[in-house]
Amino acid sequence: MIEFNKYFKVEINEENNRLMMNAFGLLIHEKEKGVSGYYNLPCDSLNLLKEAKDYMINEDGVYQNAKYIVVIGIGGSSLGTKAINSMLKHKYKNIKEMIFLENPDPVSLSCNLEKVKKENSIFVIVSKSGGTVETISNFKMILNRYQFDLTSKDNKRIIIVTDEGSSLCKFADAYKIKTFTIPSNVGGRFSVLSAVGVIPLSLAGYDVQDILKGADSFIKSFFDAKEEHIILKALFQVQNYKKYPINVLFSYADFLEDFTKWFIQLWAESLGKIDKNDDNVGLTPTAHIGAVDQHSFLQLIMQGVKDKTVTFIKIKDFENKLTIPNMSLKYLEKTDFANGVLFNELINAECDATKESLITKNIPVDLIEIDKINEENIGQLIAYFELLTSCAGALFGINTYNQPGVELGKKILIKKFEKKN
Repeated sequence: MIEFNKYFKVEINEENNRLMMNAFGLLIHEKEKGVSGYYNLPCDSLNLLKEAKDYMINEDGVYQNAKYIVVIGIGGSSLGTKAINSMLKHKYKNIKEMIFLENPDPVSLSCNLEKVKKENSIFVIVSKSGGTVETISNFKMILNRYQFDLTSKDNKRIIIVTDEGSSLCKFADAYKIKTFTIPSNVGGRFSVLSAVGVIPLSLAGYDVQDILKGADSFIKSFFDAKEEHIILKALFQVQNYKKYPINVLFSYADFLEDFTKWFIQLWAESLGKIDKNDDNVGLTPTAHIGAVDQHSFLQLIMQGVKDKTVTFIKIKDFENKLTIPNMSLKYLEKTDFANGVLFNELINAECDATKESLITKNIPVDLIEIDKINEENIGQLIAYFELLTSCAGALFGINTYNQPGVELGKKILIKKFEKKN
């Protein structure tokens, strides 16, 4: 279960009610007309579970002998999958290790592949467009490094996840490589509950069905008008985006770090746009891990420019009883107040203390409390941030789902190599 504590204050008046009703209506329109397909992914993706299971059983022992699931993708093609893996891997004993090849950084690529061999791995290539230069370059490196013969059973070790009809899809068809397609109306940053995440996570051994179940129940609850707090929060942030342009996600658990990176892409790429009045709008996301960043970024929030809102994520029960030893060390007695306390209690008390300190400085905060990390809660958390993003986009009056601002850099990159060649 997740509790969303609403601290942001929005005046409930006729105009704000009208704005919220319009935003809610727009999301209903997006869902019913297929403007964005992520709303339906929790149901639509259930069929993928059977396809993944069939692959595990039928591909000539390839799956059974694999130790590693190597995901080759970047941005929306990998961040969500990586986030879920990070949140859950400590709870599973018999899963296949997931390795992510994202950045075209030669040092990290070489380090990540030290233990990988062709015969102990399955390679999942994820690119919605099929032409992502970082992803395809990393794929070429894999094919060359391990001397793949795509006319042999080697291609059983490769899975392609892409748009139907993309260049990568055509490549897969030519070599009879197993392919899973992404719905055309689902953008990369909203795609984690499509084949993008469902296939590699299923192959790793995670209970993806419960993740989908959690997301489905939350999305249905939203469209049954039972999650008004999402639109209220979006309204506060959009109405105050010039006063509070920076949104800080402060998560109190190390295993949430990759989730915060997923949030940053979702929030930044969706909301940084030019609106219908030709104004530049958006909300700048930044994400931090407590209690580590209490010793760095918190100072800026407390005494720097008051231009930030802060959302805290707190795990009530880490399901780990590790305790601070009841011992006193000479000259270090001032820390003895925590003796005998569970580390779980310490990190949550630090979350509460930090939140309360910000409230005293009139800094807008809210709190997401998760009773424990499990698959259903992860599904709900993903759905919450996706719906919040869509609500903010609707209130800004922008296209939440495109990203025209990133295309110029791609064109310049191509020209640089055209000149070189």
